[in-house]
Amino acid sequence: MKTYSIAAIPGDGIGCEVTAEAVRAVDTAAERFEFSVTWTEFPFGAEYYLKHGVGLPESAFRELADFDALLLGAVGDPRVKPGPLEQEILLALRFHFDQYINLRPASSFPGVPTPTAIPGDQALDVAVVRENTEDLYMGLGGAGKDSFRTDLAAKRGLYDLTGAVDLGFSTPTEAGFSLGLMTAKGIERVTRYAFNLARGREEAIVHAVSKANAVPHLYGFWDKHVGETAAREFPDMTLKFVNVDAACYLLARQPFDWGVVLCPNLFGDIVSDLLSALAGGLGLAAAGNIGDSLSMFEPVHGSAPDIAGQGRANPLAAILSAGLMLDHIGEKDAARAVERAVRDYLASGAEMPIELGGAASTEQAGQGVREQLRKAAAR
Repeated sequence: MKTYSIAAIPGDGIGCEVTAEAVRAVDTAAERFEFSVTWTEFPFGAEYYLKHGVGLPESAFRELADFDALLLGAVGDPRVKPGPLEQEILLALRFHFDQYINLRPASSFPGVPTPTAIPGDQALDVAVVRENTEDLYMGLGGAGKDSFRTDLAAKRGLYDLTGAVDLGFSTPTEAGFSLGLMTAKGIERVTRYAFNLARGREEAIVHAVSKANAVPHLYGFWDKHVGETAAREFPDMTLKFVNVDAACYLLARQPFDWGVVLCPNLFGDIVSDLLSALAGGLGLAAAGNIGDSLSMFEPVHGSAPDIAGQGRANPLAAILSAGLMLDHIGEKDAARAVERAVRDYLASGAEMPIELGGAASTEQAGQGVREQLRKAAAR
C-alpha cells in the first residue's frame, strides 16, 4: 500500500472547518483505492502571526519541502489588516516553491443554479491556467513625492532579480507605481502546461487572454512568447488570442464554448473568479498552485470570518481542491471518484449546503460526499 505524506494548513475562519471535511474525503477515497495518507497539520495563520509577528518561520519552508503536497484552508482575519497574511503565507509559499501554475477549473454542477442559462445539451467545463509568479503580482513597486528612488528585488525559481526605479516629475506630484514583469521562460512553461492540459482533455484549441493593444510592452511580450511556444511545440493544435475585456463579455454570454483558457497572472485572477460565479459560486471553486516541487491546493473562497464556527460553510470547494491534489500526486482514479461523489451528492436529492439554498451544515455536506464515495465503491 502506497503512503503519501501531506501537509495541511487549515488557516483562519472557515478554513479549519472545510479542511477537516476535505481531509475526511481524502481518507475515504484512500480506503477505497487502497492507499494511505499521513497528515501533518501546521498552525500558520492569524493566531500564529499575532503571536510571533511572522506568517511563516524560515524553518517552515524546509519542513514543507519534504511533503508530497500541501492542502491549505484559507487565510484572513479581521484582526490583521489585509496584506501580511496573504503575502507572508499564500504568496510566500507560491514563490518559494515556484508554483508557477494556478489551475482553476470551473464546471456546472447538478442542481446548482447558474446566472447564465446553459442549454440542456451543453455544459460549462472550463479550466483557467493562470501564470502564478510574474506579471503585476511580482510585488515590485513603491510610492513617493516629486523625485524618488525605489529599490526592487524578487526571488523566483527561474531567477533572482535586483534593480531600481528613479522617478522625477516636473511639478510637485505624489505618485505610486507597480511594475509588471514577465520572462520568456516563465511564459513558455505555462503555455506548455496549458496545451498539454488541453490535449489531455482531448481538445484542440487553447484561448490565450491578453491586452497587447493597450499594454504592448508587457502583454505584447506575452503574446509573442505564447505564440512562438505554441507554433514550435504544438503545431497540431490551435491558439486563439482574445483581449481580456472581450473574454469576460463572451464568457458571460457563452461560457460553454470555452475549454482551456491561458492567462497572465492578473487577468487569470479576474477571469477565474468570473467563471466561478458562472459555475454557481465560490463554494464550488477549487484551485491548485502547481510547480515542480511542493504544490499547494486550496479552495478559492477565503476565510469568511462572518460565518466561522457556525457550521454554515460550504466544504465542496475544499473537497474538490483535495481532488485536484489527488490527481496531482498520481491517484487519478481517486481524484475522479471524489469529483464524481460531489456531483452525485448534489444530484441525490439530499439537503444542499446552506450556501446553495439548502440546510446542510458543513459536516453534513461533507458526510453526504463521503456517503456517495462509499456507495460507488459498493456498486
